[in-house]
Amino acid sequence: MEPIAIKKDDEIIDLQTAQAKNIDIESSQKIYPDNSKEALKVLRHSTAHLMAQAIKELYPEAKFFVGPVVDEGFYYDFRVDSKISEEDLPKIEKKMAEIAKRKLPIERYEVPKAEAIEKFKADDLKQEVLKSIPSDTVSIYKQGDFEDLCRGPHVPNTKYLKNFKLTRVAGAYLGGDESKEMLTRIYGVAFADKKALKEYLQMIEEAKKRDHRKLGSELELFMFSEEVGAGLPLWLPKGARLRSKLESLLFSAHRKRGYEPVRGPEILKSELWKKSGHYQNYKENMYFTEICDEGKEDCVEYGIKPMNCVGHIIIYKSKKRSYRELPIKYFEYGVVHRHEKSGVLHGLFRVREFTQDDAHIFCKPEQIKDIVIEVLGFVDEIMRTFDFSYEMEISTKPKKAIGSEEIWEVATKALKEALDENGHKYGIDEGGGAFYGPKIDIKITDAIGRKWQCGTIQVDFNLPERFELEFTDSDNTPKRPVMIHRAILGSFERFIGILIEHYAGEFPFFIAPTQVIFVPIASDHVAYAKELADRLMELGVDSEIYDSKDSLNKRIRNAEKQKVPMVAIIGDKEVEERSVAIRDRREKMQYNLTEDQFISKIKEKLSEVRF
Repeated sequence: MEPIAIKKDDEIIDLQTAQAKNIDIESSQKIYPDNSKEALKVLRHSTAHLMAQAIKELYPEAKFFVGPVVDEGFYYDFRVDSKISEEDLPKIEKKMAEIAKRKLPIERYEVPKAEAIEKFKADDLKQEVLKSIPSDTVSIYKQGDFEDLCRGPHVPNTKYLKNFKLTRVAGAYLGGDESKEMLTRIYGVAFADKKALKEYLQMIEEAKKRDHRKLGSELELFMFSEEVGAGLPLWLPKGARLRSKLESLLFSAHRKRGYEPVRGPEILKSELWKKSGHYQNYKENMYFTEICDEGKEDCVEYGIKPMNCVGHIIIYKSKKRSYRELPIKYFEYGVVHRHEKSGVLHGLFRVREFTQDDAHIFCKPEQIKDIVIEVLGFVDEIMRTFDFSYEMEISTKPKKAIGSEEIWEVATKALKEALDENGHKYGIDEGGGAFYGPKIDIKITDAIGRKWQCGTIQVDFNLPERFELEFTDSDNTPKRPVMIHRAILGSFERFIGILIEHYAGEFPFFIAPTQVIFVPIASDHVAYAKELADRLMELGVDSEIYDSKDSLNKRIRNAEKQKVPMVAIIGDKEVEERSVAIRDRREKMQYNLTEDQFISKIKEKLSEVRF
């Protein structure tokens, strides 16, 4: 098997570039056309160009902007006179396959930037791309009659591009700027073999069935309304019940681990956001208002909080702190607002208002490791409870960073040691840390194999410095604490969206919005159903009684459509014997229980929580 690229010093380099730069290919790590992360990056980048070439042959007037590789495949942004819909994708795929069979060599060449500007002078989108290139020389990739500005890497020939699928058509503002024109964007995916592509497409079909927006509507969990505004979810009674169960369980789990609940206001003076750096670096994602107090000439600007950390800092500063108090652990279900562009809003996954399961821990540098070990244990218990596997990644010091080398080294070493001592495998994102400190990102894998970024543990030297936080150490001198930002779920909205898709709406008993539905066969059986429902309410268990005039079979079907863990049928026998006939959805069993056995079973299911 021939290689399609090489990897040298953590950089993927295609064969054309390696030859042009006289890099010894034989002594380098070779990348072959398989489904490794490195190979897929090259294959998908080249498939994006293959798609663009096919579009150009089908729509000669098309002009192209950028076509990068993304986590789930690739896309290309372009302008075309014709309206392209998803019905046109098979036609484009057919043309792509035809071009691939031509076995066109993919060639790379470089020209001075000024020459490229002249070469593409009639193409305004290419001019936009050239504006963003800082170097005086640009590279161009050519295959047959198609060529485009590109850094690469690419496969050496179109013959490698066989297993692909175009997935959807969308709109995208030029350069992500809402003030500029809307371009057409086509997404696609590519793999090295048919088997991997087939498995991926099956997963996509399963994901469509599990789409949290579809299930959220069918199960009456949440809704969105244009009257309210984009990206602002409304929680319906069932969804609010699910959410409150999750919040309650986590609240107790935090208290058991020594966290103190706090709450900050949703708006704070802009001066605080300037001091924290958010005003300078995050202003475009924030909402602002003015408050004009009576008797005062000037109005004061306030920022609606996009994060909870500043409020927690002010609480820490409210009195003098001693080393004996550290670590101090605050947590808050903090409602935050961020101005997300309308094009990226996506159900509960990307909203403008959400609630973080946020915590901030103030500690001494030497306490970082033990705190992180404790947090990792907390993470593990939560993820195992919800049947998630997960992985970790440490992001280290970037080029632009604050804090001494010594403190960065202490913090990064503490993160690594904490993961090592817990036996966690982890990746390293060199230079990927925030400017204020290193971090651990927690990525979970759901029931159909998709990965989601959820929790994070971030070590922060910046905010304690900016706000001059102190504690009195054992030698009676003032010292600066370290601040650890910690979220496990990330946000309740996004995590619940993930849970909906992970369980396909069939939630575990302890968080299900409706845990039991009683179906009395006749009106004589309703009173007993109400007695049982009252007993369950005393246990904090939500139930419903389906006693409409519909037929028994229809009521049972309607109950099962709600994906509740248990459906309890009640007839003459059950009333007489004080029992219930159970249909257990999660255990996929039917059985009869006495009333006391039923209550014991309910208590047993409530105890499935591991955190």
